[in-house]
Amino acid sequence: MTFEKVIQMSYCKLLENKRKLINASRCFSGAAKSLFFNCLHQTIKYSKASTIYALSSGYGKCGVAVIRISGPNAKETIINIAKLTSLPQPRQALLRSLKDPVTNDTLDRGLVLWFPGPKSFTGEDSCELQVHGGPAVVSAVLMALGKLAGYRPAEPGEFTRRAFHGGKLDLTEVEGLADLIHAETEAQRKQALFQMEGNLSHLYNSWRETLINCMAHVEAFIDFSEDENIEENTMDIVQNKLMNLKNVIQVCL
Repeated sequence: MTFEKVIQMSYCKLLENKRKLINASRCFSGAAKSLFFNCLHQTIKYSKASTIYALSSGYGKCGVAVIRISGPNAKETIINIAKLTSLPQPRQALLRSLKDPVTNDTLDRGLVLWFPGPKSFTGEDSCELQVHGGPAVVSAVLMALGKLAGYRPAEPGEFTRRAFHGGKLDLTEVEGLADLIHAETEAQRKQALFQMEGNLSHLYNSWRETLINCMAHVEAFIDFSEDENIEENTMDIVQNKLMNLKNVIQVCL
């Protein structure tokens, strides 16, 4: 693997092959090695700072297609494509003619919605374009977005990943969202929705609190067992709590 080839790898490829990249860096020395890590850092920094866009409603002919944009420059969509001089009211649909930012040709007429961070799905500044779902229309709008500085197509699942990093979703909610998207039966839908709404997280947190409480009682009993303020049946209480928790976990499994 040459130095030039390593530098040209995309951000996701860099993350997936982190160990290989570190090993590859051993082939470089002095200034080359320093340049390698500087380029790696700049690539990751650029990716985090970039504004991403993607078709969120799925490919194929349809009445309405939803294109989502998220990142620090999301407002550029409002200014350069929706041609608004100021940002619209948050979460309020606005009918606009969408223009190519370079040629000023009309792309379509659709709805524009603005979601300022942190009150958005990803926690970043975001906006949505609801356009007609013809392939040519969608393609033209996506190409126009690609002309804006700092914009790039989103990687698969990147909106959800940004929501996770932004603290908008935890891992169980992310898993529930994925299950909900792929749910094919009513039972799958209900279970996925239950998990996506955070109910599983609340359950796990209650288990965690019980364990922490039991640990605190055990440590107090060990350190202050001769103190009159420590109840003699402390360990019995802890054991009962742990047995109840064990039974609850077994039922859930």
